[in-house]
Amino acid sequence: MKPTAPWRIGVDVGGTFTDMVLRDQAGGLWVFKVPSVPADPSQGVIAVLQRAADELAMNLPDLLRDCALFFHGSTVATNTILEKKGAKVGLLTTTGFRDSLEIRRGIRENMWDHRAPFPEVLVPRYLRQPVGGRLDKDGVELEALVPDDIDAAMAIFTDEGVEAIAIALLNSYGNPKHEDAAADHLGAFPWLSLSSRIAPIMGEYERTSTAVVNAYIAPKVVGYLRDLDGHLREQGLARPILLLQSNGGAISVDQVAERPVNLVLSGPAAGVGALGLYAKSAGTDNLIAMEIGGTSCDVMLMGGGHVAVTDELIIDGYHLATPSVDIHTVGAGGGTIAHVDQAGLLHVGPQGAGARPGPACYGLGGEQPTVTDAYMVLGRLRPGPYAGGSVTLDEGLAQHAIAEQIAGPLGIDVAEAAAGIIRLLEQNLLHAVEHISIQRGHNPQRFTLVAAGGAGPMHGATVARALGCRQAYVPRQAGAFCALGMLHTDIRQDFLAVHFDNLDTVGEATLRQGFEPLAQRADEALAADGFTGDRAVIIRELDLRYRGQLWSIRVELPPGAFDPVAVRDAFDADHQRQYGHTQPGGTIEITAFRVTARGLIEITEPAMTPPSDAKVEPTAIRQVYMDPQHGWQETPVYAGADLASGFAQDGPLLVEELTTTVFVGPGDRLRVDEADNFMIEVGGKG
Repeated sequence: MKPTAPWRIGVDVGGTFTDMVLRDQAGGLWVFKVPSVPADPSQGVIAVLQRAADELAMNLPDLLRDCALFFHGSTVATNTILEKKGAKVGLLTTTGFRDSLEIRRGIRENMWDHRAPFPEVLVPRYLRQPVGGRLDKDGVELEALVPDDIDAAMAIFTDEGVEAIAIALLNSYGNPKHEDAAADHLGAFPWLSLSSRIAPIMGEYERTSTAVVNAYIAPKVVGYLRDLDGHLREQGLARPILLLQSNGGAISVDQVAERPVNLVLSGPAAGVGALGLYAKSAGTDNLIAMEIGGTSCDVMLMGGGHVAVTDELIIDGYHLATPSVDIHTVGAGGGTIAHVDQAGLLHVGPQGAGARPGPACYGLGGEQPTVTDAYMVLGRLRPGPYAGGSVTLDEGLAQHAIAEQIAGPLGIDVAEAAAGIIRLLEQNLLHAVEHISIQRGHNPQRFTLVAAGGAGPMHGATVARALGCRQAYVPRQAGAFCALGMLHTDIRQDFLAVHFDNLDTVGEATLRQGFEPLAQRADEALAADGFTGDRAVIIRELDLRYRGQLWSIRVELPPGAFDPVAVRDAFDADHQRQYGHTQPGGTIEITAFRVTARGLIEITEPAMTPPSDAKVEPTAIRQVYMDPQHGWQETPVYAGADLASGFAQDGPLLVEELTTTVFVGPGDRLRVDEADNFMIEVGGKG
């Protein structure tokens, strides 16, 4: 069956696979998957589009011409940082502060690890050039900017072949005057990153680091996006592509060109849209997403329908002050490598086998045992083609890799070694979910665990049981979780202005004066992408803290007249959840005004299907290892395409879907809901 035009397309480039989801006007859904091409991600994008066109019996220009919205999430920004393949950057900084970037903060992520070196500074000292001029903390000019210093720095940058320039002058968050003047003085230099535009926050180091990373990735990321956008437009795409940002919203290429640093979590942040979709069918807006792909596991929490956004992001040791969905990522995926160290201890991760050579069972030259190889040994995956023929799994290669490198060194049999790999991986997954839930003040027992990604449904029920969750929800399109989430994502931009005041005494005039410029910029940004009237939503927030505290909490202002009592109550409630205490009657300080601009995209909801009582027979029965208590058991294997709404079956069982395999253990019960997804009722502890 062909889709009904017009349709929407979401393409997510992951470390192992490039996923595509097409949803048509009638709510129909098509999923496609091809291996990623890390050296050139655009090849994966074109390949998955071509596969979709071939399978839908149409040519690529027709597929793109009838596409109303094209969403794209990519790892290009992150990989540019991780692989150290960014531009050569020069930095203009205030005289006396050229070493702030290298001094960093005194806080270490792991306080017990004082020997681990900091990451390489992206701008060496000879390219960090001082500029005379000074603003005070309120943005008042103390010394005029010195243009001659800019000329001297530019001469050095030219001689050294600098490709991008970051400008981060002291106290520019309060007044961008000097940074704007410096940019004007540099003229038409192609890649400029101004900290006052990218991260107008008080923290000098974080602001500078963000501007530098933005400059470092801009030429490659923006160049890639513009080339891809241009190529797709030439092939027939009518509208510019929309990029997924770290804040969970979408944005056009032109809008993000100045601040590509906002794309470092592009892809995983699309989980916000997916959780919004599944909250309706799962019957709760308290969800924890555990998306496990080939190389990593991304964990995200939705509490009461809201996903937290933070300004504190660390990528490979570099601090970024950019609005980002609160995601916790660990190196735990289907391609995660297992090994035995010199002391005879088993480790799983964080290294991964990637798309190529991939796990040993892929037969593409990989020799190291991975989690996917353990699945094969334990009977949880069958040999043969997967993901529409994208990969073909070989059980013999999996057996050999685990026998040689895990079972042999440990002196145990191959099945025990594979089971150990899975148990250790699931312990890492449990800790990852606890980090985003318990350590944020949330009781995971109040949540439903959403098991997503190609490997997530293998572990959903087990991790949910360990957390105390009563249910694990598995989307039918789990293996394309982020690509599907993109299709349910609004346009979003965030704006911030630093302001210090007292919550109890701040006046309406001060609030209006602070919010109006931000709201105007928000309106203009939405209008540029075609969102006005009811489709344009402006949300106002305050950053608040008790006097003497270092960290602030965001509190949304309700529509209507400003009510400081209601705002205090909301702040106290969130403070109690996060820190376990409040200060009754304590002074609450305002530290910043925030405005979020949302362009609402109309969503075509999938049709609900009434339950069917048709009897379904398994396609196979095979021996599958459960856990140390239940051992090997004969397990029915069902084809996902055969299971419709109303199907219910007690475990153990396996469901083989196009993009994933669902594992249901003893004591658990699987049913298919009216949204055509899988709900696992989790039994007692095994």
